[in-house]
Amino acid sequence: MTIAPDAAATVSVAIGQWAVAGSPSKIRTLLGSCVGVVLYDRGARVGGLAHVVLPRSRGAVDHPGKYADTAIPALIADLDRALRGKSAGRLVAKLAGGASMFTLGPSANPTMNIGRSNQEAVEQILADLRIPIIARDLGGETGRHVTLDTATGLVVVRTPGADEKEL
Repeated sequence: MTIAPDAAATVSVAIGQWAVAGSPSKIRTLLGSCVGVVLYDRGARVGGLAHVVLPRSRGAVDHPGKYADTAIPALIADLDRALRGKSAGRLVAKLAGGASMFTLGPSANPTMNIGRSNQEAVEQILADLRIPIIARDLGGETGRHVTLDTATGLVVVRTPGADEKEL
């Protein structure tokens, strides 16, 4: 986990990690089949981004940022610390990534589509936590660059060969 050390910082989130920052900072990552989970408090202008690699930890505790079921609670805990215990009911989510980076044949086991499995796990966890998903750019077959601007809550998604999207 990373907390932006100073104003106007840009924090890069590595695979299986997360970061939290207040305004004015940017948090960015590069995604393929991984899902980027952005949680943001509009009033406080504090946000975080988790780079989720796999849907379930299956009891593993050594890399909490790697799995949806451990990364999202860890991200929320750090946001709650940054918001001094006031994150409940204030966070909204934006999601990006979850691409199918490899061609799978029609007879392939659906669990082999890691991007789709990550999407489903993240959406279920956020639903269970009652955190609304207000925007998403999921699926497809290419990676994405994702950047959260904590000053505005705007998430910019750049996909090779396509126009930039704002979530």
